[in-house]
Amino acid sequence: MTLKIYNTMSRQKEEFIPLEPGKVKMYVCGPTVYNYIHIGNARPAIFFDVVRRYLTYSGYDVSYLVNFTDVDDKIIRAAEETGEEVGALAERFIEAYLEDVRAIGIHPVTHHPRVTENIDAIIAFIARLVEKGFAYPSGGDVYYRTTKFDEYGKLSHQNLDELQYGIRIEVDDRKENPQDFVLWKGAKPGEISWESPWGAGRPGWHIECSAMVQKYLGETIDIHGGGQDLTFPHHECEIAQSEAVTGKPMAHYWMHNAFINMDNEKMSKSLGNFVMLRDIRQQIRPQTLRFFMLNAHYRNPLNFSEETVRQADSSVDRIWNAITNLEHRLSVALNGPVDEQVAARIEEIKQYFESKMNDDFNTPDAITAIFDLVSEANIYLKRERVTAETIESLLNTFKAFDAVLGILPSENGDLLDEEVESLIAERVQARKDKNWSRADEIRDLLTEKGIFLEDTPQGIRWRRK
Repeated sequence: MTLKIYNTMSRQKEEFIPLEPGKVKMYVCGPTVYNYIHIGNARPAIFFDVVRRYLTYSGYDVSYLVNFTDVDDKIIRAAEETGEEVGALAERFIEAYLEDVRAIGIHPVTHHPRVTENIDAIIAFIARLVEKGFAYPSGGDVYYRTTKFDEYGKLSHQNLDELQYGIRIEVDDRKENPQDFVLWKGAKPGEISWESPWGAGRPGWHIECSAMVQKYLGETIDIHGGGQDLTFPHHECEIAQSEAVTGKPMAHYWMHNAFINMDNEKMSKSLGNFVMLRDIRQQIRPQTLRFFMLNAHYRNPLNFSEETVRQADSSVDRIWNAITNLEHRLSVALNGPVDEQVAARIEEIKQYFESKMNDDFNTPDAITAIFDLVSEANIYLKRERVTAETIESLLNTFKAFDAVLGILPSENGDLLDEEVESLIAERVQARKDKNWSRADEIRDLLTEKGIFLEDTPQGIRWRRK
């Protein structure tokens, strides 16, 4: 069965055909780093991590980018409130983000491009839009001329007349049309800025993703994703910008996940139910959180409550108990071939798992396949005589499924002394290179493994707990 993806653009499931056989280019909009991420941000992080994992499982070589918006109005305001420099505040919350996503089992992405590292590319992109007549300078800013792009609104399935009356837009005399959006913001006194042909300023929100997608992945990519709140205006504006410059589709497949509600209410700061991920993960196992997120289809709303979390936790335990029982029995199992009946059942379950993941990443039904495997394992262990080969086949199937979903506790074996020394040396080099995120990642790994570091006049020493 071939993979089918629900495309927001066409509003239907389409067969996935990559631009280049065996390879996938995938971009997901990342956080604006002015605060810690909330639990709603965790849903796209986990879901698109699973998309990338399954594409890899299916044999694709995936280039997966998640950007950081590290200069923005919100970041500037937050820096003013804390007295920090914009760059320092953004760096602090980038590190916090990386710590949070590592803690919930997100695999490292191919690259995290940052706005501040791509200003030249963004300016060049805006200049091309101005040259083609799709953008115009006005009052120190540069705006996108939405009436010039005939297909503006095609992703959100709205036309300009509907947008005129369907959204609230502040009157701005600098714009030719109320729907025009900013590409370059002229600098206000004291704000962080860069020089450009239109004066000192900084990028607008939408243009940064268009420029970075093109720079790192090319004019057209396979998959572009994010939360459903990004469909309009962010992704709509990205399409208008990119396709005005290239004349080609920006992405072949647009994917958007639904929202999370808190106790059946929309999550919002005004209701006081705006929960940060780092607070939640102190109370909930990462595997439980991932199970909870994946036990509903990504296009359906998800309700976070004490009861739904408790059910998820119990489900993870049930899977893990089956695996533990298999591992205990393995030590006394007989040598012999894999049981034919069990092998046939494993193949049926594997085909079911893949058919559901191929059906627009239907993770709830894919999880059902894991519980079918749990039942098969429990039935087999009731036999008086079992073979090691059959148990290993069951265990390997659990591992294969979990390589996609990531809902089982990771193996926590001790590091060898030479591995510890190698990691410490890598951390020292990372700090010299100012690669703080990698240095912190290594420190956290060593701490989890019970390795404590001590700075001494003779250098770094380590000891086990």
